[in-house]
Amino acid sequence: MVPFLVYALSGGQVPLPLTVMQILAIDLGTETLPALALGREKAEPGLMDRRPRERTQNVVDRGILVRSWGLLGGVSAVLVMTLFFATLLEGGWYLGADVGAGILHHTWQSATTMSFLGIVACQIGTAFASRTEHASLAKVGVASNPLLLWGIAFEVCFAALVVTVPVLRHIFGTVIPQWHQVLWLLPLPFIVWGCDEAWRWHRRRTPGSVATRSPAEVPQ
Repeated sequence: MVPFLVYALSGGQVPLPLTVMQILAIDLGTETLPALALGREKAEPGLMDRRPRERTQNVVDRGILVRSWGLLGGVSAVLVMTLFFATLLEGGWYLGADVGAGILHHTWQSATTMSFLGIVACQIGTAFASRTEHASLAKVGVASNPLLLWGIAFEVCFAALVVTVPVLRHIFGTVIPQWHQVLWLLPLPFIVWGCDEAWRWHRRRTPGSVATRSPAEVPQ
């Protein structure tokens, strides 16, 4: 939503960071298997030591929305847009430039490709962050959900095919990224997961939070 908001607020002077087919590739191709694998995640450590959910509390409450949309979504949006603009500027783009033809069209294709790959990279960080609500990933174990690892392997391979196979490049409007651009992608999963890990660490040490209150502290 953020990339399209930037496009709208700029009056079209900033080109769209994704094509329709790239959005479909993300929604149907890259995130489906990891999302299904998260449904087989075991209960996180310390779950029975926390206070029970109140009857009036919604399953999707404000904390979940803040974490998913504000933290994970916000960090991912900043990282992806940074990749998008960095690729555009590196290729000689300037505000309001026509990217419909010529060298800037290839630059725009490269930028949308990096947006697509950046979202996939951030999805990996989000998948690991989503494995627990309060506990650290170290307590759960990075490899304790093999289905998730297979799901991530599939989305990485799928994304690689989308940007390397000529027929798929034509369908999805992607180009092969340069090696230094591939290196830009490597820290993204760790940044997304690390921000969430830090947020959960803070919650575990905040007196009175859901993560620190035991059943004995629940008002009778």
